[in-house]
Amino acid sequence: MKTRKLGKGGLEVSAMGLGCMGMSFGYGPAGEKSEMIKVIRSAAEQGVTFFDTAEVYGPFANEELVGEALEPFKGKVVIATKFGFNIDRTQHKHTGLNSRPENIRRVAEESLKRLRVEAIDLLYQHRVDPSVPIEEVAGTVKDLIAEGKVKHFGLSEAGAATIRKAHAVQPVAALQSEYSLWTRQHETDIIPTIEELGIGLVAFSPLGKGFLAGKIDETTRFADGDIRNVLPRYTEEARVANKALLDLLHQFAEKRNATQAQIALAWVLAQKPWIVPIPGTTKIHRLTENNGAAAILLTESELAEIEAASAQIKVTGARYTEAMEKSTGL
Repeated sequence: MKTRKLGKGGLEVSAMGLGCMGMSFGYGPAGEKSEMIKVIRSAAEQGVTFFDTAEVYGPFANEELVGEALEPFKGKVVIATKFGFNIDRTQHKHTGLNSRPENIRRVAEESLKRLRVEAIDLLYQHRVDPSVPIEEVAGTVKDLIAEGKVKHFGLSEAGAATIRKAHAVQPVAALQSEYSLWTRQHETDIIPTIEELGIGLVAFSPLGKGFLAGKIDETTRFADGDIRNVLPRYTEEARVANKALLDLLHQFAEKRNATQAQIALAWVLAQKPWIVPIPGTTKIHRLTENNGAAAILLTESELAEIEAASAQIKVTGARYTEAMEKSTGL
């Protein structure tokens, strides 16, 4: 698989990464551990070198899973994880933001053990903590880098001003934010900012939490605990209204002898050479399908057609509820 560079500090990863969250958290019951290990190892065998996790996924279970699965590939893969929450260890859930320096240090030490590595390849602040100056956060990660415990610094879902302040203290290798054909708000301000600064974009939910793969319709029922049960964009009415986007993807998929998911991912890859999507899956055949998108190069005329057609489609439903926008660890 081709590779892409994130930031200016030499972080090179496969053009397609793997988001591991859904194996343990967010989409109903966790996957069976041995099966999830097979999926992760299959990804590595298919050329994926970039894996995404976080302490809050589980909590802790996803980091442990990723650490065990990737131990045979140590030194050959890049693992990204995240800090930034208080975690209630008795109730097994996060209870709000916490990017205080002492918490960042504690999380880094614990993540190193769970991931079974000597240094964290990419450490993100999971969500901006308004109670802690971002300069203090960046300075703490800078110290961890100097100590050899972290290699690269990242931010997730941060605004342009925050990115600039952090980057001035410790160069930011990557911003992880939601980006797909139906979530494009970052094109106005965020993407121009990180392009100017030389920061990569790691696109989470590049398939719209599964919708853009075309396998979900208004009759689909999600498992208990699946985040999509409460997302405004996933009400039955919204799913019906948003079918227009699926029709557009289907049209191009047929032309290119590809799947809708592959066209959606190829579109993300085509936007900038420093964008890396991290679709998640719990199935090897879907993993293989997603990875196939890295070989699909959409032409300028195809991209222009998609742009013109999608501009006529109004996406129905917000991506999160208002409360979730403020606190989500997804």
